Amino acid sequence: MKTMNTRQRCPTHPGTILKMLYLQPLEISISHFAEQVGVSRKTMSAIVNVRKSVTPEMALRLSQAFPNTTPESWLTLQRNYDLWQVAHTTSDWKMVPAISTELYKKNEASLAHQ
Repeated sequence: MKTMNTRQRCPTHPGTILKMLYLQPLEISISHFAEQVGVSRKTMSAIVNVRKSVTPEMALRLSQAFPNTTPESWLTLQRNYDLWQVAHTTSDWKMVPAISTELYKKNEASLAHQ
């Protein structure tokens, strides 16, 4: 998790990117865009206003609407945002101990003999 800890600023949510780089410059309303991609206005509004995540299905829809993007790019934006949020708002994950490499090698060897 070193890459997440070194980043001071939260990555931009894909909904914000959708809003600022696509919908606003193209003067497309949330309602119209939601209709175009086949989802409810409520769903699209939640994504654009950072209340909902971009799912794999939504990533496919967004990449169809904007052919200069890929589903992977939308999902990478979401993943980076989610990881940063969890890394900076929770700490339970820090208590997980590292798995001993000796234990790992022992398990690997026993699986090879089966």
